Amino acid sequence: MNPIRERQLQLTRRHFFGRTATGIGVAALGSILNPGLFSSRAAEGGPGSPSSRTHFTPKAKRVIYLFMAGGPSQIDLFDYKPKLAALHKTELPSTVRMGQRITGMTSGQSSLPVVNSMFKFAQHGKSGTWVSELLPHTASVVDDLCVIKTVTTEAINHDPAITYIQTGFQNPGRPCVGSWLSYGLGSANENLPAFVVMISSGKESDQPLFARLWSAGFMESQFQGVQFRGGADPVLYLSNPPGISPGSRREVLDTLDELNARQFASHADPEIKTRIAQYEMAYRMQTSVPDLTDISKESEATLDLYGPAVRTPGTFAYHCLLARRMAERGVRFVQLYHRGWDQHGNLPRRIREQCKDTDQPSAALIKDLKQRGLLEDTLVVWGGEFGRTVYCQGVIEPENYGRDHHGRNFAIWMAGGGIRPGTSYGETDDYCYNVVDRPVHIHDQNATILHCLGLNHEKLTYRYQGRDFRLTDIHGNVVKEILA
Repeated sequence: MNPIRERQLQLTRRHFFGRTATGIGVAALGSILNPGLFSSRAAEGGPGSPSSRTHFTPKAKRVIYLFMAGGPSQIDLFDYKPKLAALHKTELPSTVRMGQRITGMTSGQSSLPVVNSMFKFAQHGKSGTWVSELLPHTASVVDDLCVIKTVTTEAINHDPAITYIQTGFQNPGRPCVGSWLSYGLGSANENLPAFVVMISSGKESDQPLFARLWSAGFMESQFQGVQFRGGADPVLYLSNPPGISPGSRREVLDTLDELNARQFASHADPEIKTRIAQYEMAYRMQTSVPDLTDISKESEATLDLYGPAVRTPGTFAYHCLLARRMAERGVRFVQLYHRGWDQHGNLPRRIREQCKDTDQPSAALIKDLKQRGLLEDTLVVWGGEFGRTVYCQGVIEPENYGRDHHGRNFAIWMAGGGIRPGTSYGETDDYCYNVVDRPVHIHDQNATILHCLGLNHEKLTYRYQGRDFRLTDIHGNVVKEILA
């Protein structure tokens, strides 16, 4: 580049004040050595501890989010509708549909026939919560869960729907919920990321997941999620190359830190601070990650609790066990994605497979956290981006029908820190098509998650391009009825 032009580009207002600030490089390094030192909320209770960065006393310290990507069928799992048996194969009434737009996948169908669930339901636990036969392990922990049957969203296609529930906006570019918590609360373990992502897949998983779903959006990249992979090398480029000793790596990082500090003093670009912090975090993770992912010291009883797949890295069961180990080590937000819940056809077979992959590990996570005294301050969330329609997609055959996307109502469950256990919340109509009592918008869901961690969703803001942004945009209400 032309040196004169480069000089002109550097002389912006931000760089002018950055260059004239005294000791800015030292301040940058100080903020890395003590992350709470320059927190916007540090003065409220002193730097460092999570409690000093909350708006009020939290019930939860961390979140484990079990995201069932694709849209689990609430009709076949949690929302029991006995009257559907008599309505089986009848046309969905226009008075129920009320002109709702449908996806292009069923817009060409000449009719929208109602299809009853072929799976049996029973009440479980002292709470008497209805659960499908597909989830026997989840049924065993219902008294620890709050099942919400009336979550609602406006999105009816996967990409905008999953982006919406994760970031509060249907278009890409905003921080996800994990990034908001990382930004709002910081890390409780300097040797591991505050926000970790793991992905597993069912046998048929054609719905893609994009890295922007765990992105920090317009925030500094230090708040984005770090993806862990299955296998011997869970984090790319973390291990030293052959011939490079830890001492040599330390010398390289010390030199890079010095160069980056000088660059920051010159340019005042916050991403330079992030770069320094990420190098240091990677160095510490070279020791902490192998210890985290080594499950050989887990008891046989614990491994059996999660099921046989727990011994295979990359499976949902393995990730659930790692999530518990991360909770013990203070990781703030653990996001587990399990792909394959998009069942437009062959729903009976495919949903059985998905439940086989996820039912036992999900319940095991609740039991494991509880017996270790971690469930009371760990918020666990299970759910997808929307639900499935009561009407059939394709032909009505016992083992070959499907269900389309449905956002008007779907089911999730929450458990642990701050949530009232043994609760079933909200009611839908006899067609499982509309909410008739206590709707929970996805903004309400996210507001409640933040509330459990001591954060007021209206006050947790980030200024960008002259405007204060938040996870819930300009919406959202905490669902106080489900709080402990």
